[in-house]
Amino acid sequence: MAIDPAVIGTRTDAFQVQAERGRLRSFAQATGQHDPVYNDVEAAKAAGHRDLPIPPTFLFCLEMDNPARGRFLSDLGIDIRTILHGGQQFDYHAQAYAGDTLTFWTEVRDVYAKKGGALEFIVRATHVSCDGRPIATLTSTTVVRDPKAAK
Repeated sequence: MAIDPAVIGTRTDAFQVQAERGRLRSFAQATGQHDPVYNDVEAAKAAGHRDLPIPPTFLFCLEMDNPARGRFLSDLGIDIRTILHGGQQFDYHAQAYAGDTLTFWTEVRDVYAKKGGALEFIVRATHVSCDGRPIATLTSTTVVRDPKAAK
């Protein structure tokens, strides 16, 4: 199956999610963030933060809260059994904190093929903002394997 390059530039609907302290603390613990600013509000404030800062890469977890997260691939007719996560990049613009309501929307930046079309790549950028202020851009690459391609 060839992914139509006309999908480049398309955007998803925006959705919002609140960064909750409990989830931030759990993530920080699970990822080995031992700095107390990630789990103690007073330590965070003493370090100059207004609340618990969102730990690195946690925005990817919040992106998974998108109520329509599977729609993009299904609308393209892609069977999720044929995909791999090919890469992730985080570009931070400002710090976000516990209690912030963050807005996420995604755009398709590129579509290309390799190995004679046996592998197709979709590059998407998810923009994260808080009250209109840019927080981060999460760029991800999804690899789609043609199930009919020789193994």
